[in-house]
Amino acid sequence: MIQPADIREWRDRAVVDEQGRKIGSLEAIYVATTNDEPYMATVRTGVPTRHRLVFVPVDDAIVGPGYVKVSYDRSRVKKAPSIGTDDILPAEQEGTIFQYYGKPYQAAAGERRLARR
Repeated sequence: MIQPADIREWRDRAVVDEQGRKIGSLEAIYVATTNDEPYMATVRTGVPTRHRLVFVPVDDAIVGPGYVKVSYDRSRVKKAPSIGTDDILPAEQEGTIFQYYGKPYQAAAGERRLARR
């Protein structure tokens, strides 16, 4: 599990799937606004001229020396909702990410469930 104090240490580390296959590099952690616990990560994928940031839950992530292992298959993560490398996640798109991974989503009107750290 990624601890909030460790977030900055793991930026740019390899993100791998359950079989150890590299998905991309950890770009940022999104925490739950209700308790500030790490909930999602953005993973930088693609070729250098066409990078994008895909979202993956980190609730069951394992942190190792130089990598973060997520409990989702590489092909599934690479097809996940994404944003551009210079973009910000719009509040109205949060639900799409939760739905993609089968996670419950309920946000109060005008409030976000995720905050970037």
